[in-house]
Formats: sequence, C-alpha cells, structure tokens
Amino acid sequence: MRLTDLAHLIVRKAVKPGDWAIDATVGNGHDTAMLADAVGPTGRVFGFDVQLAAITATAQRVEAFQNVTLIHDGHERMIELLPAAAAGRIAAVMFNLGYLPGGQKTIITRTESTLAALDAALQLVRVGGVITVALYCGHPGGAEEAEAVRQFAKCLPHQFFLTDHSSQGTKGLAPELLAIERINAENTAHF
Repeated sequence: MRLTDLAHLIVRKAVKPGDWAIDATVGNGHDTAMLADAVGPTGRVFGFDVQLAAITATAQRVEAFQNVTLIHDGHERMIELLPAAAAGRIAAVMFNLGYLPGGQKTIITRTESTLAALDAALQLVRVGGVITVALYCGHPGGAEEAEAVRQFAKCLPHQFFLTDHSSQGTKGLAPELLAIERINAENTAHF
C-alpha cells in the first residue's frame, strides 16, 4: 500500500461528517480533497502552503467543494490564522514533508517551521483525532528534518499515542509515516 493511501485510511477512521480538519502542506491538493470529502458539506477543511503554485493547484482540485479554506502561509502559523473555534475541534491534521511534487525542489519544508506546526497541531487536535506525518528523506535537508520529527514524536505528552507505520528496517531514504492520536483531553503544551 502506498504511504499516502495508508495516511488516507488512518485519517478516514478518525474523521466524520461535520468535523474540521487541516492539510498542513496542501501540495497538489490530494489530501485536501480527501479531507473535504470525509468531513462532508457541514465540515471544514483548512489548507496551508507557502507556495502559491500549491495553493493554485489545490484550489483547482477542490473547486467542487464549498467547505475548503486555503491559506497561502506557513503551517507554523495555523493557530494564529485559524478561527478560535478550531482549538480542540480538529479531527485530523495531515503533513507531507519535503517539496511540492512537480514544483521547485529547492523549496522544501524546514525543520524549525515543521516542529512549530506539529506543536500547534497537538494543541488543536481533539480527543480521538489524528495527526499524520509523511516523512521523505531523499532530498537535501529531508533526512535531518525526518530525524527531528522522529525525536519530537518520541517526546509526546502522555495524552498522545504514536504509531510508526514504516516498514521494518526501511529508515533511511524510504518514505515513512507517523500517526499521532490524541487519546485523552488533558491539554499541556509540548515544549
């Protein structure tokens, strides 16, 4: 099973109609479209990307959905840019780290902003909600970012549960998927 298909399967188990969700790295809009379908017309999806090309491609992919808000800004600003009602209401946050497929490979997600965005996602996700993080290590800076995310995930507060969906022995250049589920309501900051 492809990594993205597995992420979609995990997210669809956590999301129900009427929920709110976040695509932290919209890319070409595949996750955004899946989230928009999963939350249905009464739900909301917020998508972030720093690249206008990604926002444009995603807008075209989700034009049939009325429940998507695209934000041309960094995912690390999600708490400040989302409605206040989002706190504790988000059923899923999806991250695909690396670069925009088909885009400039020099524009990549960065460790500092990714860790800040993950910390924000921990604060926003509801009990039973999930955060998926697809790690791609084959580009410059990818391995370092993936290792920083793995270390972040090892130090999660006790109200979160981590599942590593990587194949045994594939750490290195092979893509990896981490899933972080919120298992109880106690709210504490990560750092």
